Amino acid sequence: MSLSIGIVGLPNVGKSTLFNALTKAQNAQAANYPFCTIEPNKATVAVPDKRVDALTAKAKPKKTIYASVDFIDIAGLVRGASKGEGLGNQFLGNIRECAAIVHVVRCFEDENITHVDGGVDPLRDVDTIETELLLADLQSVEKRLDKLQKLAKFDKNAKASAEIMQTLLAQLNDGKPARGFDLPDNESFLTTWRELGLLTAKPVIYCANVDEAAVAEGNEFSAKLEAFAKERQSGFARICAKLEEELQGLPDEEQAELLSSYGIDESGLVRIIHTGYATLGLYSYFTAGPDEVRAWTITRGTKAPQAAGKIHTDFERGFIKAEVIAFDALKELGGDMLAAKEKGLVRQEGKEYVMQDGDVVLFRFNV
Repeated sequence: MSLSIGIVGLPNVGKSTLFNALTKAQNAQAANYPFCTIEPNKATVAVPDKRVDALTAKAKPKKTIYASVDFIDIAGLVRGASKGEGLGNQFLGNIRECAAIVHVVRCFEDENITHVDGGVDPLRDVDTIETELLLADLQSVEKRLDKLQKLAKFDKNAKASAEIMQTLLAQLNDGKPARGFDLPDNESFLTTWRELGLLTAKPVIYCANVDEAAVAEGNEFSAKLEAFAKERQSGFARICAKLEEELQGLPDEEQAELLSSYGIDESGLVRIIHTGYATLGLYSYFTAGPDEVRAWTITRGTKAPQAAGKIHTDFERGFIKAEVIAFDALKELGGDMLAAKEKGLVRQEGKEYVMQDGDVVLFRFNV
């Protein structure tokens, strides 16, 4: 399971610069004019994880596979995107494919970089894009409601779904995003909900793009955005896209030195990914052996058989048990699995075991 994140924002907020930096891909043109990114750019990047590094150092496997994130740089939009202005329709179609949204918001002043609305105002910029997403969702819900009302004349499930859809439509008309809608226990409606893929139902990480002077402590612009994100119970990350670009190509030691010189200890990439995992409720578990050390991404609450199924469907179908030890417990023993077994720290877990972040697992199965 790869985490899919769409990077969105108004033109000239630094999102293409961020994409270039985060993915080490230089194919997204970060030019100083609207709509420079004509097609969405996608790149899959490894999730930095010191636990994977530690397991690799001990197991010395033939290969190491980190969890991955798909970053998608989506063309900028302007007011009227929901009506097809600018590259609106394309933007809205591409964003539907993402599990989460990183909304890059300009939180720096620079007279050499024009702002599409004339000046820096992070909350206004957020409102511009969120209004367009909301309007697009309104159109989607209105169309589906019309269809359901026609079916309701001879289909009781459609009638029930239509009534719930009316409530959702009222919420959107009040300017409230779909992510706050209280989903009912109605499978017919839930099927429709999944099919709609509403834009404002997606989790959002608000990303304050600041200049180098504000990367450690932030500034008044980023403080406003952070407070807004907290009020929305959404994710927040503060980055400096320009600094992230400078980091690329540097050896790890030099990257650490550069980050330290700015008073921070991790890159924007790591902050965004960790925030994304937390926002989407994702965990990593690990398998480790002489052939391979690998991180697997699962949703919080996943039980052992379903986690095993991420490796292969046979593992889930023929699941017998899971031999589990927490990474931190294994680390205290220097990564020595035999010592862990001798001390009784490796647990035997069955089908009802709920996987935890950092579990190191060996699945037993029979088919």
